[in-house]
Amino acid sequence: MSNNEHSNYKNLQVIFEDNHIIVINKRPGDIVQGDKTSDTPLSEVVKEYIKHKYNKPGNVYLGVVHRLDRPTSGIVLFAKTSKALPRLNKLFADKVAKKTYWAIVKQIPEKTSDTLIHWLKRNPKQNKSYAHKNEVPESKKAILEYRLIKKMDRYALLEIDLQTGRHHQIRSQLSGIGSPIKGDLKYGFDRSNANGSIHLHARRLEFVHPVKKETITLEAPLPNDTLWNACN
Repeated sequence: MSNNEHSNYKNLQVIFEDNHIIVINKRPGDIVQGDKTSDTPLSEVVKEYIKHKYNKPGNVYLGVVHRLDRPTSGIVLFAKTSKALPRLNKLFADKVAKKTYWAIVKQIPEKTSDTLIHWLKRNPKQNKSYAHKNEVPESKKAILEYRLIKKMDRYALLEIDLQTGRHHQIRSQLSGIGSPIKGDLKYGFDRSNANGSIHLHARRLEFVHPVKKETITLEAPLPNDTLWNACN
């Protein structure tokens, strides 16, 4: 999936910004940090945005605090100062930052709300994590809570709160209960979305400001497509 059309800083969706942090609504297809593709990462686009907005000479400092999978959309938080970055890193490492996701699935789970516990084993060659009901060698415990928010004609909207932060955790665990995310071929959905996205959105983020020490709660608008629009 190419993100060349996304790599203009003028197209950025900035949700919140102050002297220490900047929060972006990532579009599906954007990569947060550089990878083996030659596509411009979101981190570089944000630097360009800051450089132009504040007419900054030289290099712009930007710290990557966390990531979202490439086909996923939603909230991404960056640090604008070297003072803010280690504090934000600690919040995420200590699971103090609260992340809430929305996912559209085809098979409605048996329970309208539940806590899912799996042991995820990552296969680096496939860039995929497999969900096991019991612990297996080299696996990591994964916990999430979900609740059914809305039933649509052929799909259902789930709200998900992560208690752990594992590789492809939501995608793998929902697939593990027979409810893969719409468009997620890698995890068992029957066909891909036309734009290569999956219907997984980092909807809300609650965290303590690294300098002001006040609680901030932010929400990312949903992508503009027929199915997401039905969720508003």
